Amino acid sequence: ACAITDHGNLFGAIEFYDMAMKVGVKPIIGCEVYIAPSSRFDKSSHGIQEASFHLVLLAKNEIGYKNLLKLTSAGFLEGFYYRPRIDKEILSQHKDGLICLSACLKGEIPHLIYTNQTDQARKTADEYKSIFGKDNFYLEIQDNGIPEQDTVNEGLIRMSKDLSLGLVATNDVHYMERDHSRAH
Repeated sequence: ACAITDHGNLFGAIEFYDMAMKVGVKPIIGCEVYIAPSSRFDKSSHGIQEASFHLVLLAKNEIGYKNLLKLTSAGFLEGFYYRPRIDKEILSQHKDGLICLSACLKGEIPHLIYTNQTDQARKTADEYKSIFGKDNFYLEIQDNGIPEQDTVNEGLIRMSKDLSLGLVATNDVHYMERDHSRAH
């Protein structure tokens, strides 16, 4: 199996699905959504860095895929501020059929761990656990050679044990060919 999680959209999903099916790979459709720090309607942050966190959503089934469509559409229509953002309110309304991963270093939980806000990170993990359920929310670790990632991974592993949450190891791939880096 292989997943696609375009940032803030599902633009590559159909082409990815068709190609995966042709070569016998199970396609998993997902999205790395942007989560507003508070409401998706709040446009008061000071710059792109403060405007959103990353969160990975994967469709388990057709219901999940339809919910991804609703969420990404709302991100563009209701929450757009630098990026197409959603919030935890709309996420709670369209959570069915989705698996949630805590995301990369740009995710809310990894950011809180890295900035030594461990209690807030645990509270946030509990919040996502209650939105999605224990079996549909995972803490995401990566081994990407970034020193900050090692610190965050240690915190995520501890949190996984403390909160009885599953861990999933992922790998960010932003483009397939070196000459695609400029376009990315």
